[in-house]
Amino acid sequence: MKTKKKLTLKFYQNLGKLFYAMAAADKQVRDVESNKLKELVKKQWLAVDLIEDPYHTDAAYQIEIVFDWLNSQENLNVKSCYNDFVSYKNDQPQLFTEPIKKLILKTAGAIAASFSGVNKSELIMLAQLDIDLKKNK
Repeated sequence: MKTKKKLTLKFYQNLGKLFYAMAAADKQVRDVESNKLKELVKKQWLAVDLIEDPYHTDAAYQIEIVFDWLNSQENLNVKSCYNDFVSYKNDQPQLFTEPIKKLILKTAGAIAASFSGVNKSELIMLAQLDIDLKKNK
């Protein structure tokens, strides 16, 4: 019997942390970065699976919800948000298929590039993300 890899609410919530960390890498989240994330959730992430949250909303919207919540908080530690994502990835490697890893990198890169191109702190984080996604724990 083949086991189907099922994404969870926690998966999407951790993506929200990662994408927030990417947007906040330069210490400021701009509207254009938030708007780019929302566009990509609608165009790319909603089609990934059919999981819903307890309110019967597509679970992929958890990415936006967590991103917006983190953005509304004061003085959040970007490194901590990023590390939370990496920890989750290491604990649940079966969820991170090659297509999912590519979509994560594509989304993170688009967020970074959405405001004046990719800056140094975003470039460093993108490179680290690429390395962390390739690691098999």
